[in-house]
Amino acid sequence: MGDRDLVVEGYRIEPLSPATWDAFAGLAERHNGVWGGCWCTYFHLYPDPTEERRALGNREFKRLLVEAGRAHAALVFDGDVAVAWAEYGTVGELPNIQHRKEWERTVQAMPDFRITCLFVDRHYRRQGLASVAVRGALALIAEAGGGLVESYPHDLPPDKKTSASFLYNATRTMYEQLGFTYLRPKGQGNCVMTTQVPARG
Repeated sequence: MGDRDLVVEGYRIEPLSPATWDAFAGLAERHNGVWGGCWCTYFHLYPDPTEERRALGNREFKRLLVEAGRAHAALVFDGDVAVAWAEYGTVGELPNIQHRKEWERTVQAMPDFRITCLFVDRHYRRQGLASVAVRGALALIAEAGGGLVESYPHDLPPDKKTSASFLYNATRTMYEQLGFTYLRPKGQGNCVMTTQVPARG
């Protein structure tokens, strides 16, 4: 990012791109491709290009999306190593979400961007890196023109403890701390939250 280096809580944020693919791939490979080998492709897949993805495999499918500029994420770096990410994109880029049909029935304002997936290296969990990744994504969205940003965190009862490895988009509480507004429930245990991000030139 040159003279526009983005730093959040001491961590450097860089966009997912061909230049940062190896760092992204390294983080994924250290965790067996993430979420059972998904490689953060699930949210790209509606309608699911089944044959193409099966022929290529999730890793190569994701790499080609990155090469084509059709996959976006904020990567969080500790030194030269990517330790977390937050996937974001337009609805057209990330059409597939959990409880998609319910969302389509209840949506009132189409978001400009959505944040669909977070991942933190197992050695960096419980240190606030998910929040850092989302803040990085919001900064990159601001650079891309800003707008209405939607996300779908887990809405957990206050007394329920859940392993961070199962929270693919963190919690309602974390998003509230980042200034998101709760809109409505989505499915069982998830919700829709939004924030308005001003453009940054």
